Amino acid sequence: MRRSYRYLQLGLLLFSSLSVAAPQTQRVISLSPHTTELAYAAGLGNQLIAASDYSDYPEAAKSLERVANFRGIKLERIVTLKPDLILAWKGGNPPREMTKLEQLGFTIYYSNPVALGDIADAIEELGSYSAQPEIAKRNANEFRATLKALQIRHRNQRPVSYFYQLSSSPIITVSNKSWPSQVFTLCGGRNIFADSPAAYPQISEEQVIVRQPEVIFSTPHAGTETGTWQKWQGKLPAIDNQHIFSLQADWLNRPTPRTIKAVKQVCNYFDIVRQNTL
Repeated sequence: MRRSYRYLQLGLLLFSSLSVAAPQTQRVISLSPHTTELAYAAGLGNQLIAASDYSDYPEAAKSLERVANFRGIKLERIVTLKPDLILAWKGGNPPREMTKLEQLGFTIYYSNPVALGDIADAIEELGSYSAQPEIAKRNANEFRATLKALQIRHRNQRPVSYFYQLSSSPIITVSNKSWPSQVFTLCGGRNIFADSPAAYPQISEEQVIVRQPEVIFSTPHAGTETGTWQKWQGKLPAIDNQHIFSLQADWLNRPTPRTIKAVKQVCNYFDIVRQNTL
């Protein structure tokens, strides 16, 4: 009788341990492309059941059902899918709908990276929802190590003034209050609109000319054409020295592990500018 009781106790203890170890989060929805990438980096790929438009990395994300886009989110469909966890972009997803989801009792993880190191922190935090948290730990540590090496390598470089053009009609840029200014700063970039009170200020061509940037950056889908600035030949250092570069938009604009690729690309272009202006 005592032996049976011991076996029963052992069985209950084993069951309890297994229950604690079992992942509680089985159904995850991501409402922005960058949180989708973070989810995969955190080992949540197998638990993702839906995502936003343009969630195209990694390849597996392309097959997920779409429940959000730049117009808003499909509230009723999200409720129907009954997710255990919703990943959202703080300031990027509509606050009214997000409040409704909160009121309905859904667990929401908000991503709002301010510094480059926040990417690794987010991966680790999301790893706590994963059945394989070691994936998140490994990817976070790798990101931190690579980032630190890049910071050390570029911390004493000569500052280079730059202008980053998000769109051409109207002309919109970024201040130091917004992503991805952190990428340029790490590489020794000096944003000519750093102190703008707006996160994404709308500016004129003349304002760019007055500030004399050494380099102009844009992305392929920003609607920027080199010809837009060619008329300022002789009045703009970036044009005179042919320092106009196109960057990979997804690496730069999404705060994910691929931001490291953006840092390397931007730093390389700044190095070219420095070499050409010795």
